[in-house]
Amino acid sequence: MDIDAFVTAHRAAWDRLEELTRRRGSLDGAEVDELVDLYQRVATHLSLVRSASADPILVGRLSALVARARSAVTGAHTPAWRELVRFFAVSFPVVAYRARRWWLATTVAFVLVSTVVAVWIAENPGVQAAIATPEEITQLVEHDFADYYSENPAASFAGQVWVNNAWVSMQVIVMAILLGLPIPFILWENALNVASSAGLMASRGKLDIFFGLITPHGLLELTAVFLAAAVGMRLGWTAVDPGPRRRTEALAEQGRAVMSVALGLLVVLFVSGLIEGLVTPSGLPTWARIGIGVVAEAAFLTYVVYFGRRAEAAHETGDLERAPDLAPSAG
Repeated sequence: MDIDAFVTAHRAAWDRLEELTRRRGSLDGAEVDELVDLYQRVATHLSLVRSASADPILVGRLSALVARARSAVTGAHTPAWRELVRFFAVSFPVVAYRARRWWLATTVAFVLVSTVVAVWIAENPGVQAAIATPEEITQLVEHDFADYYSENPAASFAGQVWVNNAWVSMQVIVMAILLGLPIPFILWENALNVASSAGLMASRGKLDIFFGLITPHGLLELTAVFLAAAVGMRLGWTAVDPGPRRRTEALAEQGRAVMSVALGLLVVLFVSGLIEGLVTPSGLPTWARIGIGVVAEAAFLTYVVYFGRRAEAAHETGDLERAPDLAPSAG
């Protein structure tokens, strides 16, 4: 591309878009239509310049112009409640749905590792002795494991659980900047913690108590952690294999999409925390507590599949920027 000729050919359109953007509060109907048309055309120009020119000044000018025009076209006309609805109906579920293979693989690996380690601990007294003394194991099995869920006021405990789980999930997502390499280690540590408790409880014939207390909140809680790990590793893999796009563009889009999951999981983990603080230690029968956990898990998975599949069919990506620089127009 002859960049000088390109600038000469399109400078008038850029200047006109800048003028309309400055006057956005006083435009008539025809000028609003012109603003939208120019915004799409200049967004396409920016995409072409990025791929064919290394001129940072030109790229910077067009990026700023497109950003201001985008604000003029969409920012003032989209109510906050509509953006919130779009987030929960499109952005969050579609990212979770598109990461389903990573999500499923993470879940299977975690459950498999936890099960194998738990059985190993339960069937080997020597391994149990390396973890704790017989007195300490008895204290855990008979008192500490169950008391953990009721030793603090329910509301306070629910808040603590939410903060802790949100922190673990955010750690997992942040690890994506290191290509996701630390994420398997974080999952391994959590799998060992779960397996140690399960193995020690099973060694004393208390596995029913373990599942009765861990299942109500654990299903949704672990599902959220697995999703965070999945999108974090998927983002890391994007740095290795960006597909047909430039690596920087692919990472930027996927990174913004991951933020959708980070925000959405705050709500999911809040629900999990409420279940752990209010349902798990309650006096409800075990079957009722587990039933609540199963219903919450089924509702979340159904939500992701239904809304995620629909959004993917509409070619949504969950990108919070909605890829404005790739506007489908010619010029």
